[in-house]
This record gives sequence, structure tokens and C-alpha cells, in this order.
Amino acid sequence: MTEGDNRVTRKQLWRRAVLWLLLLAPLFFISYGQTNHFTASRAGVGSVVYSWEHHIPFLPWTIVPYWSIDLLYGLSLFICTSLREQTRHALRLIMASLVACLGFLLFPLKFSFVRPVTDGPFGWLFQQLEMFDLPYNQAPSLHIMLAWLLWLRFWPHCQGILRWLMTGWFALIAVSVLATWQHHVIDIATGLAAGVIVSYLIPINSGWHWQRPHRSSLKLALWYGSGALLTGGLAWWLGGGGYVLVWPAISLLAVAAGYSGYGPSVFQKGRDGRMSPSARLLLWPYRCGAWLSMYGFTRQLPQAIQVIDGVFIGSYPRQPLSQASALDVTAEFCRSRYSRNKPYQCCPLMDLVVPNQQQLALAVAALNQLHQQQGTVLVHCALGMSRSALVIAAWLLDQGRVATPQAAAELLRQVRPQVVLQPQHLQALAQKRKKLC
Repeated sequence: MTEGDNRVTRKQLWRRAVLWLLLLAPLFFISYGQTNHFTASRAGVGSVVYSWEHHIPFLPWTIVPYWSIDLLYGLSLFICTSLREQTRHALRLIMASLVACLGFLLFPLKFSFVRPVTDGPFGWLFQQLEMFDLPYNQAPSLHIMLAWLLWLRFWPHCQGILRWLMTGWFALIAVSVLATWQHHVIDIATGLAAGVIVSYLIPINSGWHWQRPHRSSLKLALWYGSGALLTGGLAWWLGGGGYVLVWPAISLLAVAAGYSGYGPSVFQKGRDGRMSPSARLLLWPYRCGAWLSMYGFTRQLPQAIQVIDGVFIGSYPRQPLSQASALDVTAEFCRSRYSRNKPYQCCPLMDLVVPNQQQLALAVAALNQLHQQQGTVLVHCALGMSRSALVIAAWLLDQGRVATPQAAAELLRQVRPQVVLQPQHLQALAQKRKKLC
């Protein structure tokens, strides 16, 4: 929470919520309604439906959770506890409406099933829906996009059993999109994907931080960008089920953005070592590859080795820690479950590139604090060969344990021969040493 957020009272947030609703409601109804009617006037609007979808039952009662999203939409603005949270959430809702309507215009689709006649209170709710909604705004499903964005907002504000009841209700909303015969499966998949991208691009608890990248970082950005382009092109060429390759393509594109200057912020990893749900989902294909790489390189290596006086170097913890604390310098992995009951600090650094002096200084300060307070500390990256070694080497220089970067590198290689400190790493250490002098 920022200083500005501290000055905003609950009453002021509620007033702002009302103002946001006065903007969002007309925006939604006008953009959604006009797009729907425009598509209805177009010729040759088709449908994308799998044969097995004809076996999806029509459940009239699911119109209740379907309609409930309108109430939850409004409430979501009132439960926000900070100005930043409320503003970012409102911007997500605006972007969701605009992205969905753009999808409706560029890829017009029509729902192809004929809904059975329904009587009683459920029938009345269907009648109200049909007065406003035509079967043309299909992919991406705005209902699914909103369900994802609203669930993200309610989750941190609910605790215990209420949190899981809330999650169950949002699951019902997702089911209702199919069970009311309002959308096809393709609409659900594209709606979830679009919702995740929207929430990723407008983070609540983190931000985007760009700095001019080094040439070596730009080379990696080019490699990852090329991989994204090739994977996306393969998805387009294969078509059908091949479109699932769009997921790893987007994942690689996000990592390319990280090496293009956005750094660890692309992983949206917080101080507690957790990534945002959006980043975890969006980057899952890349993170799976990183995990397999980590496991392959480290499965026959000791998890941790002491460098000097209670400071250990190691790989991502896959077994209980014997050290009293942990310093995590990975950006691509969430906090290990084996460090959750330990004092912990997180200073995310990008793999394969040298961090800037500010990032290095923060990591060294965190290491020094944990070492002084806890006595023993594991400094780990993914492999325990480069990022963690650089941080420990900088700490050794900072504490006067070694005289030169070369001496620090030699000490680390003596205890862990797999350590890789390139000339650019030694240059960064030399720059830090000059500042100390």
C-alpha cells in the first residue's frame, strides 16, 4: 500500500466505487449491446462447435449463478481496500470489455443450439436475458473473462470456508455459461485465455519496470522472441488442436519481454516468493521447461554446500532445508515449500544475465541481514551455479572476506566446481568493489 493509499478512507473508496460503476455500466451495455446487434446484421456468421458438445445438458437452474455475476461485478469495486487495487481492478474491467468486443468484431460467431422453453422463475430470468442478449457475442466469452477477474478480487478478501464457498460459486458461474446453452466450449477457452492476459497486463500488487537492457540480454530476447514466433506460426499452420501451441508462444514472448528490459517483473513474483495467479498460468509452459532443466542439471548434485561461516550455496530446494533461513534469487520459480517455515527473503534475478548494481546490492543486503539474524542461510537460484554464486561473491567482497572478484570466484569454485562466473560477472563484482572503496 502506498502513502497515497493510506490517506484514502473506506468512505472515499466507496464513493469512487460508485463513480467507477457510473462509468463502467454504460460502457459495458453500450459496447456489448452495439457489438451484438452489429454482428446480428452481418451475413455468413458461423459457429465453432465440437460434436460432443451436443451431450452437454441444459440445466435451467444455472441461470441463477449466470445472472449473479452482475451483482458480483458491482460488489467487486466496493471490497477493494486500497486506491491502487480499486483503480487497477476497474482498468481490468474496462480492458476486458474492450478486448471482448474487439474479438466479437474480428471473429464473429453465433451460438448454434436452440434453447428449450423454460417456465417458472428460471424461465423469467431467461426471458430477461434474451431481451438484452443476442446469440452473437461468443468468443472470447466475456462472462468467463469477468468471472476470472472477479474471482481474483474476491479471493484475497475472503478467508477460511468463505473463500472456498466463493470459489465454488465462481466455478458454478463458469459451468453455467455452458449449462444455460449460452456459449460453446471454444468461447470458454478463449475467454479464460483473454482474462488471464488482461489480469497479467494490469497487475494489482506489482508493476512493470523497464530499464535499458545489456546487449547480451537483447540476444536472449531475440532467441526467446524467435521461439515465440516459430511456435505461434506452427500453431497457425497446424490449426485445430494445434492452437494450444499459442500458450507456449505467449509464454516465450513474455520471457522475451523480460530480457528486453522488463526484467524479473514479467514473472510478477512478490516479496513472499509467490507469483500472481495470472503469471503462474500464463508462464506455465516456460516454467515447466525451466523446471525440467533444473532437475536435469542438479539431480546428482548436493542441494547445498557451505561456502563460509554459515553461508551456503545451492540449487532450488527439493528437500527439507538444514539451514535456518533462505535467500531466493530465482525469478521463474515460486518459493519452495521446503522454505515456507523458514525466515525467507526474495530478490528475483533473471537467469543467464548479469543483474544491475541496484539488484545486486539489494540481494547482498538481504543476505547480510539473514546471516546476521539467523546464523545460517541458503542462497539459491535454480541450479546453484551462477546467480546465487554472484550474490555470495558480492557479499564476500562487501564483508572483506576476499580481496578481489577473482578470489571470490576461486573460493566458490573450490566448494562447488560447477559454479559459472563469466568475465561479465567479474566485471560487475569489480564495479561493486569500486563503490565499496
